[in-house]
Amino acid sequence: MSSTREARAVPHNSTPRPAGDLAGLGIDPDDLPDGLVVADEHGHVVCFNAAAERITALPASEALGQRLDKALPLEDLEGRRWWQLTDPYGGLAIRVRQPERNLLLPGGREVLVSARYVRSEPTGPVRRVVVSLRDTEARRRTERSHAELIATVAHELRSPLTSVKGFTATLLAKWSRFTDDQKRLMLETVDADADRVTRLIAELLDISRIDSGRLEVRRQPVDIGAAVGRHIQAYVAAGQPADRFLLRIEQPLPALWADPDKVDQVLSNLLENAVRHGEGTVTIDVTPAESPREGEDTGTSVTVSDEGTGIPEESMNRVFTRFWRGSKRGGTGLGLYIVKGIVEAHGGIITVGRAPGGGAEFRFTLPVGAPAYLS
Repeated sequence: MSSTREARAVPHNSTPRPAGDLAGLGIDPDDLPDGLVVADEHGHVVCFNAAAERITALPASEALGQRLDKALPLEDLEGRRWWQLTDPYGGLAIRVRQPERNLLLPGGREVLVSARYVRSEPTGPVRRVVVSLRDTEARRRTERSHAELIATVAHELRSPLTSVKGFTATLLAKWSRFTDDQKRLMLETVDADADRVTRLIAELLDISRIDSGRLEVRRQPVDIGAAVGRHIQAYVAAGQPADRFLLRIEQPLPALWADPDKVDQVLSNLLENAVRHGEGTVTIDVTPAESPREGEDTGTSVTVSDEGTGIPEESMNRVFTRFWRGSKRGGTGLGLYIVKGIVEAHGGIITVGRAPGGGAEFRFTLPVGAPAYLS
């Protein structure tokens, strides 16, 4: 702690002392990421770091030397004065802390506050009150993201479930009135909508595992060229012209060990984006590449590009975030977020850029991932 800050911090009737062990460790309180406010045994503020200034919008010069309840006039969400409720200096002698909670500064700004009561002996008088302040903006962003996820999921579920409910109710009530062809059409629609709900639930589970770091990768030998070929054949069978796809495989490829189901999920999403949102020829290049993982020499790279309008430059850094959608609306906007999570769970990297033909270009590289007994 600087001597200037501490000299201003100590009231005239107190003996100067450090606010803790920070000075002895050579740590400046202004370097701490969270707000730090320390009051002495008389309840006067002796430390008010730069983060506390930023969070409270109160200059340290005004806070230092003031009583703690004046420098930090905190209220709970019901409008009650927090320092009067907690009474750190006159409350229970066995109390040593206050857990983190949401409190309000003047003007209604919300902050996360926790406190520690420092005593010379277990039930002795309080010698220091150490208060930690954290901005709630990061938490609010997370809450907004969760709220948006819930709203998106609710919207995406409503449409197929309404269809399923409508068709099944109609068939149950008027089964004999429909021809076999009409029944088949309704049941095919129900089946397709049930698949849509299943895919959405699978996406939600993937997001949960990615966010919590619990996405499991079950490595097996994967023929990445054959996997791409299967996806192309599926699109051709569904009506896409065969000459819309160009698959180029550079041999020899290193033996790739990865989770085949998750690799299929990545390929499916990238090819679907190219077919649905791109134009012209969809080119897939499979090549050996430098491994993105330290300690390995080789990896496998897959590049999917199209000849459409591409992704605007200002959107490039948001492509792999939740709910990003291109110019054409539709879908949940979660697919590329999941793709990035799957690739990174394999120890790989994925990038987006502009293709030589002017469209979008996605490139992901996976390390070989071979088990130790094969090395």
